[in-house]
Amino acid sequence: MRILVVEDEVILREGLSDLLEGAGHEVVAVGDGLIAVERGVGEAFDMVVLDWMLPRLEGPEVCRRLRLARPGLPVLMLTAKGDERDKVDGLHAGADDYVTKPFSPRELLARVEVFARRLKAAPAPAEVIEEDGAALDLSRCVVVRDGHEEALTAREVGILRWLWRHRGRAVTRAELLEHVWGLSPNLETRTVDVTIMNLRKKIERDAKAPRLIVSVKGIGYSFGALR
Repeated sequence: MRILVVEDEVILREGLSDLLEGAGHEVVAVGDGLIAVERGVGEAFDMVVLDWMLPRLEGPEVCRRLRLARPGLPVLMLTAKGDERDKVDGLHAGADDYVTKPFSPRELLARVEVFARRLKAAPAPAEVIEEDGAALDLSRCVVVRDGHEEALTAREVGILRWLWRHRGRAVTRAELLEHVWGLSPNLETRTVDVTIMNLRKKIERDAKAPRLIVSVKGIGYSFGALR
């Protein structure tokens, strides 16, 4: 499996990476909540091992945001908070399982193996969106149009995932900032508009007359025209 490890303690983060890689998994390890949201939304992972206490954005909020963007992504919460209320809060935030520090490496691997068996039993469908002559392969981070393949960045894939998941309604710039970039929705910036302008050049038949990512005046963007 490809696993996102989110842990701010360097020694533990490296230990988790070694443990999971030794069991044959591919690991991406980060130590910051906002970066975790960006990577988790924009890239393909089979599960997340998520610490509770993190810089900038705590584990439960990271979990909530990942759940909104990737509902089927399993999350294993890993934390020193062990009382019943904390466990319930973590599960309510969307965690699938809960391990309290200090933990047994064998127990952690056993719990990860449960998710691996579920994945093998019910593999997720390929994340390919085919619209207006373009094939958007989100799992591979590429777009194919007219036989030409071009790479997409993690943020571009995150935008596409969010817009596709919420197709049929307008998505605000603030929403994209919060759930794709992991930034404050109150931040005044043209980052979203600039990124979407570059994304349109890659995926649209005509970037000046977009049909996939459509501007909604006074609000933001939608995937396709709203009816």
